[in-house]
Amino acid sequence: MNTITHQKEKTPALKKSKARKNINHFTDVHGLPCIEKIVSSVEDTPEPISTDITGRIPEWINGSFLRNGPGKFEIGNQKFNHWFDGMALLHQFKISNGQVTYKSRFLSSDSYQANQEGNRIVVSEFGTVTMPDPCKNFFQRFLSRFELPKPTDNANVSFVTYKGDYYVSTETNVMHKVDPETLETTKKVDWSKFIAVNGATAHPHTEPDGTTYNMGNSYTAKGAYYNIIKVPPTKKTAEETLEGATVLCSIPSADKSKPSYYHSFAMSENYVVFIEQPIKMDLLKIVTGKLRTKSISDGFSWDPKLKTIFHLIHKQTGEVSSIKYLAKPLSTFHQINAFEEDGFLIIDMCASDDGQAITNYNVQNLRKSGEALDEVYNTLCRVFPRRFVLPLNVDNDTPYNQNLNRSNSTATSVRISKNKVFCTHEDLHGEDLHQYGGLEFPQINYGKYNTRNYRYFYGCGFRHLVGDTLIKMDLHGKHMKVWEQPGLYPSEPVFVPSPDATEEDDGVVLSVVITPNKVSRVQSKILEKETHVHYFFFFCFKDTRHYFSQISSPLTVDSTQSVLIFKTSAVRWEDVVGSGVTILYRNQGACLYVYRKCISSFTETHFGALICQMCKISLEMQTADATLEIFHTE
Repeated sequence: MNTITHQKEKTPALKKSKARKNINHFTDVHGLPCIEKIVSSVEDTPEPISTDITGRIPEWINGSFLRNGPGKFEIGNQKFNHWFDGMALLHQFKISNGQVTYKSRFLSSDSYQANQEGNRIVVSEFGTVTMPDPCKNFFQRFLSRFELPKPTDNANVSFVTYKGDYYVSTETNVMHKVDPETLETTKKVDWSKFIAVNGATAHPHTEPDGTTYNMGNSYTAKGAYYNIIKVPPTKKTAEETLEGATVLCSIPSADKSKPSYYHSFAMSENYVVFIEQPIKMDLLKIVTGKLRTKSISDGFSWDPKLKTIFHLIHKQTGEVSSIKYLAKPLSTFHQINAFEEDGFLIIDMCASDDGQAITNYNVQNLRKSGEALDEVYNTLCRVFPRRFVLPLNVDNDTPYNQNLNRSNSTATSVRISKNKVFCTHEDLHGEDLHQYGGLEFPQINYGKYNTRNYRYFYGCGFRHLVGDTLIKMDLHGKHMKVWEQPGLYPSEPVFVPSPDATEEDDGVVLSVVITPNKVSRVQSKILEKETHVHYFFFFCFKDTRHYFSQISSPLTVDSTQSVLIFKTSAVRWEDVVGSGVTILYRNQGACLYVYRKCISSFTETHFGALICQMCKISLEMQTADATLEIFHTE
């Protein structure tokens, strides 16, 4: 495994196409490997199976790592068209006493059951419109085209919690309550039975006391509305689900018949931040899609003539700020964090300058190879982390046409009219991030730093259509560290803090990593009918150099394992280099095993990059005063 440390000024960017204006190319990348097996159907594994562990899992990690995503892309002889359409497959990695078991189960949704029973696609999905039942007569098939589209309950986006219970969610009005131990579906829950919304996001925000906020649309004769939802933290009875949920406020869409699409939202200590972006949903096209044999995705469009609008809603009162914060057109699916400081609201997000990517993730594109695959990638705008700084105290005395922001951020905000402030962003990265294709799926130390000033975030680099690296970004200096390995494609990183953490980044990062083109013993053990392998990795990106002050000269040699054993004591870096050490991992007590490797020379500065490249390793760290651990992943 390769773990590489970067500083913001050192790495050149990807080459940008000179023809961008003519054919809308954003990069000029060639030779991407085919990843078609990532969107191949798999079988579920409802009974737990053991896994092979390489290295050592920290003893303090015990629990279930739950993941959700599409796992079935064909029903009978019919195929889904979009990555978002695949049938939800739930995964559980159960961690206990340094061991991991794995199980998976298809979500028993109405959509899944209907599709299986009919042996065809019965319920339309985002990118796939169902065809009339061939068993019906001509007149019945004709009339079925005039039926309103039935919302799918194929909740394949995420696991979420409300009132301490686990649900799987998509963006329609239906969630499913799930038993986290068995992954069995226990109850279907419809948002519209509790509040007047037609759906909700799969990315709610939760307060420390368990109070949860979400967003959902509603459609009325007066037009479309965006609704801020508040769900109480606890249940009054064991059978409760969303009882007590309320709509905190409703915001009318700027275009009544074409509301903006949003995948998530941001939250600070006192505000919910909704970003109304120029990705538009044409409700007429969506409602008439079945008649026109067009999918929901056909109703989505990007309108770069429109500005992006930030709406601030007070969490306690539900009051919507009269100030509208405007920015140039941008597309954002995931926000990193938001916090308030010195009269400003700082919102960090992953964003791009083009909003057409969502419709380009067709299964057909993901299965392409060669120049056709390169063409798809190069026509997708890259996503980068950005910061906007919004002034909270805009009143009659606030000046016009000058930057209202504090001096320590390059982001600007300028009052352009009585109730409008135009904002520009600060890049939360250096040029080196361009080499890794930008960053998406951001995560932070959520439990301790959500809604608070923070330093670190984690995400996936995108040198392919899917994430192919894990990145840790340090906002102090905008430095980054990268984990990468050819042929491995990591999923969204999840940060788990160590129990006695004293630093923000004291913990491990969990990620499920897919190897679509690798066949091994693990393959038959985890996914018997698969042609790719899921690996479960622990990572840590903490700086390792200060740990070498604890290593002394070798005391004993174990010839059977070709290792040197060191005891903890003060030593100079030169002593370690002289010993030729390359891989260290923590043994019981105060000892370290150190593997030897033939290296002519290396320096402390290049330790992380050089050693990790040569030995293909990944890093895992314990608490701040613990020893360094490095383990193989091959």
